[in-house]
Amino acid sequence: MKLLVDSGSTKADWIAIDDNGKVLFTTQSLGLNPEVLSKDEIIERLNDKFDISHNKNKATHLFFYGAGCGTDRMKNFLTEVFQGYFSNANVVVHEDTYAAVYATTPKNQEAIVCILGTGSNCSYFDGKVLHQKVQSLGYICMDDCSGNRFGRHLLRGYSFNKMPDDLKKEFEEEYNLDPDYIKNNLYKEPNPNAYLATFAKFLIKHKDADFCKKYINMELEDFVENYIKQFDNYQTVPVHFVGSIAFYLKDELQEVLTQHGIQLGNVLRRPIDGLIAYHILNN
Repeated sequence: MKLLVDSGSTKADWIAIDDNGKVLFTTQSLGLNPEVLSKDEIIERLNDKFDISHNKNKATHLFFYGAGCGTDRMKNFLTEVFQGYFSNANVVVHEDTYAAVYATTPKNQEAIVCILGTGSNCSYFDGKVLHQKVQSLGYICMDDCSGNRFGRHLLRGYSFNKMPDDLKKEFEEEYNLDPDYIKNNLYKEPNPNAYLATFAKFLIKHKDADFCKKYINMELEDFVENYIKQFDNYQTVPVHFVGSIAFYLKDELQEVLTQHGIQLGNVLRRPIDGLIAYHILNN
C-alpha cells in the first residue's frame, strides 16, 4: 500500500493506493508543517485519524509533499518521525512544490510553478529538476499573496478602523474578534499561520469591494515582483498555480499576469488527484 500525502499548514490530503493505482481509502488530517509542529503534535494528528493509524503498519511507501519541508533539516526531521510511525514503509519527503509540479506540469516540460494557499512559494522546473531562487523565512517575513497574509491585512484593517462599516459589521458577525482571543491564537496556539488564513475566505467573498481589491492587487503584484520575476524566463514558460487562493482569485491573477506579459498555465485547487496519476506512471 502506498500513501500519497499533500500537506499544507491547515490540512493534509491522504490517498492510499495499491500497486495498480486502485484507491484504497482517502482521508484528511490537520496540516503537518514541521516548521510549526513538534514531533508529539505530528504523531497526535496522525493518531487522530483512524484510517491512518489503523493502516500504518500496512504502508510500504509514504510519499509526503508538505509545506515547511524546504530545508534539509525539516525534511530529515519529518522523515525520522514518519519512519518511526510507519515502520514498514519507505519514506520520501519533498517540499510541497514538488506535488504542485507533478500535478500541473506535463512530463519533461518546463514551467514556473507556484503555490498560493495558506502559504506561498514559487519554483522553476526545467523538466527534470526543481530550481528555487528564494528560500522561505517563514510566514512572518514572507508568504506574499497567501491566505495568512490576507488574514493579516484584514485584521489590521479592522483594528486600525480602515474597514468600511458594512464590511466591518459582517466581519464582526463572522469572526471572534476579541483581542485576547486573537492574540491567544497568534501566540499560544499551534499553526498561527493557518489561523490567519481562516480570514481569507472573507476577502475572497468580498473580492469586488474596493477595500479587498486593494489588498488583492497589492499582494498579487508583490508575488510577481518578489517571486516569479526571480526567473529570467518568466515570460517564455507557462506559470502554473496550485492552492485555494490562486483557484478562487483566478480572474484577478490572470489580469495581473497579463499586465506583466506572463502566460498563466494550469490552476488547481488541490494537487492530490494529479499525484495519483504521477505515481502510477513513475513508481
